[in-house]
Amino acid sequence: MSVHTEVKKVTTHTLQKMKQTGEKISMITAYDYSFARIFDAAGIDVILVGDSASNVMAGHETTLPITLDQMIYHASSVLRAVNRSFVVVDLPFGSYQSNSKEALASAIRIMKETGAHAVKVEGGEEILESVKRILGAGVPVMGHLGLTPQSIYKFGTYTVRAREEAEAEKLKKDARILEEAGCFGLVLEKIPALLAKEVSESLHIPTIGIGAGKYCDGQVLVMHDLLGINTEFKPRFLRRYLDMHEQITTAIQHYIHDVKSRDFPSEQEQY
Repeated sequence: MSVHTEVKKVTTHTLQKMKQTGEKISMITAYDYSFARIFDAAGIDVILVGDSASNVMAGHETTLPITLDQMIYHASSVLRAVNRSFVVVDLPFGSYQSNSKEALASAIRIMKETGAHAVKVEGGEEILESVKRILGAGVPVMGHLGLTPQSIYKFGTYTVRAREEAEAEKLKKDARILEEAGCFGLVLEKIPALLAKEVSESLHIPTIGIGAGKYCDGQVLVMHDLLGINTEFKPRFLRRYLDMHEQITTAIQHYIHDVKSRDFPSEQEQY
């Protein structure tokens, strides 16, 4: 008789405990069933269905064009693949900023239609009402401070944020506000490492860094960057673990050659 071992799912409680015990949290983006299945089986703690799908899946310049329906499509695909990982879905630009009622409706659609475990929103005090409303409905919320790509036109550049004292103070204040509101975690993007250290140490909830140094409670990278599918993006914070761009190119060229030279399919590869 085979013993079926129950998969221990990652929850907000797990992530909280990881922070307390000092175990770092691993997080990666995914947008489809096939990759999510691989990441989940490999043991990743958190999968983020990022609005970065707007860039890496759809080819847009920014994250702004992606719609709530499109995010739901990507998130549903990911959730069908996952057994263990905690899945967080980005609320896309325009689906939560204008009013808290719309924010709640967007979050509820994501949770109901995808089976997601949490949503993520960008910003601090200015979106507090939306955050409280979503949390009030029992939906876990992850915050996102520092470089917030949905506000790219306000910043005008993807450079490091919060180098100046005033912006650093606002970030620290926003982090406290989001924790007090009930967020279970916080992404810190492209801020100085020592500021991220200060914020991480001052909060009870875990922080996940991207370009925010080694003192965060975890790290997140976009899968296309980490796997070397996308080669144009080369920020300092990115460690590339694979060169899939080159491997795929070589494989496809090999395939083209074999088709044209009549090598494929062979006798063994036909019925």
